[in-house]
Amino acid sequence: MPDLNPIAKRIHNIQPRPVRLTIDGEEAGVFEFSSTEFFQREFRGEGTRTDADVDAEFRLITADDYDSVLLGRSGPDEEGWTVVGEVIEAERAEE
Repeated sequence: MPDLNPIAKRIHNIQPRPVRLTIDGEEAGVFEFSSTEFFQREFRGEGTRTDADVDAEFRLITADDYDSVLLGRSGPDEEGWTVVGEVIEAERAEE
């Protein structure tokens, strides 16, 4: 079986502690994920942002090719999810 996505593994290993994500080269912010899980190579996670946009929900998923992790957002007055971008870096946030 091919390796799991390294960014997904990093996020999974850091949570439930806060995770600082970089999206498409821009810092996205600090997130707390209530759950992350793998289904073979597929990765999913759900959480909230703690440093801004605290009323929105966020979701992580792997792309169809499993080579990238995407961050989605759903605001309190929105129906459905919008892709924010590709997570290119994940690190433990300083507490």
